[in-house]
Amino acid sequence: MIKFLRGFRFAAAGIVHGFYERNFRVHICAVGFVTWFALQFYELSRAEWAVLLLTFAAVVSAELFNTAAERLCDKVSPEKDEHVKLCKDCAAGAVLVCAVFAVVIGAVLFWDVERFAAVGEHFLAAPVRFVWLGIAVIAAAVFVFLPERFKNK
Repeated sequence: MIKFLRGFRFAAAGIVHGFYERNFRVHICAVGFVTWFALQFYELSRAEWAVLLLTFAAVVSAELFNTAAERLCDKVSPEKDEHVKLCKDCAAGAVLVCAVFAVVIGAVLFWDVERFAAVGEHFLAAPVRFVWLGIAVIAAAVFVFLPERFKNK
């Protein structure tokens, strides 16, 4: 049982390490904003939530796989190598494919011009909501970009 639980600790450490990566933090913020948007303005079915959650998991998992591939490649071959470059490019390409399809899935789930008008009315009804949204966007930007300033270069 201890070995089984230790596996969860290692997995959690890998997820925590993801937060050291800027693109991982970008995706986490996107997950947060899309979840808020869906909860606030849509009544998604269970199936739609399942698709949305699987999409989140795919993008975040792809980012973790990409990070793992990059770290391993850097360790195995610190010098420039065409095979290492191809490995890193493929891993990054996998993230891009997941992210592009996440946008497509988002468009399929959320594209509704009438709903967009309702969102606009929601913010216009109480302009302070724009302030709160702005604060959330600024907080997300700080979360995404500020840690970069403290990285060891």
